[in-house]
Amino acid sequence: MSLLVVGSVAFDALQTPFGSTDRTLGGAATYFSLAASLMAPVRLVGVVGDDFSAADEATFRGRKIDLDGLERAPGKSFFWSGRYSDDLRTRQTLTTELNVFATFEPKLPAAYQDSQYVFLGNIDPVLQRHVLAQMRRRPKLVALDTMNYWISGSSEELAKTLRMIDALLINDEEASQLGGEHNILRAVKRIMSMGPSAVIIKRGEYGAMLFQGDTIAAVPAYPLEKVYDPTGAGDSFAGGFMGYLASQRKSSHEFMRKAMVYGSVLGSFAVEKLGVERLRTLKRRDVERRARDLVKMTHIRL
Repeated sequence: MSLLVVGSVAFDALQTPFGSTDRTLGGAATYFSLAASLMAPVRLVGVVGDDFSAADEATFRGRKIDLDGLERAPGKSFFWSGRYSDDLRTRQTLTTELNVFATFEPKLPAAYQDSQYVFLGNIDPVLQRHVLAQMRRRPKLVALDTMNYWISGSSEELAKTLRMIDALLINDEEASQLGGEHNILRAVKRIMSMGPSAVIIKRGEYGAMLFQGDTIAAVPAYPLEKVYDPTGAGDSFAGGFMGYLASQRKSSHEFMRKAMVYGSVLGSFAVEKLGVERLRTLKRRDVERRARDLVKMTHIRL
């Protein structure tokens, strides 16, 4: 079952205590696609500039990732640079250059318009609705990511979009802002009243929580001795989560709980090297092995 993702494909310059790079492939849709494609075929919609080379494209070509929806536009690709603190808990944005991404209007190839699993990356909520308007029929599952910028600056448009989705994946700070509550339980209840039937809270090194109906599930982050670069962890989590659901063609609470495990595992692999380097070489068997280990760690009988 193919999985559609719409979001950013970019270049990043990263500075961490464990290394740095002046240019590496990045962007939310990049991390998502590389992670999700280990589970299910991915259809990628995004935009890149003239600086996107054949070598950059080859990163995707080695996976089950369809690039017919990746638009090439005159100019430079989206570029972001950032520096992390010594403990990796905070980061400072040094440069943000939207370039061709500033005028990005997602266009779905005809073959993508029947996608049954859709992930709307962190873009303008108006554009997220524009994507859904191009679908030939209602997908089985629509999930969405957003951020503080859209929550505070486009609240009315975001509210319209939330009424059209099934699942929302955000971090705990964003959930508190969107729900207007410091208490995460109260915040999630308010968010669910806005539309989504499931809310997944990404909590970084503390794992993630799933709220669906009256049920709550939690999964820890996979423990690692060394974390090199947390840049794409959340997007890789989303890729693992959605990739598993698309592979199983199920989105019940039982399968979302299992998908949380795969999200945690893919996020853990993403942070082991700078940029997407670890995801480039990752194999499905590596993912399954770590997923089994995580289940063993968390399975407790009373």
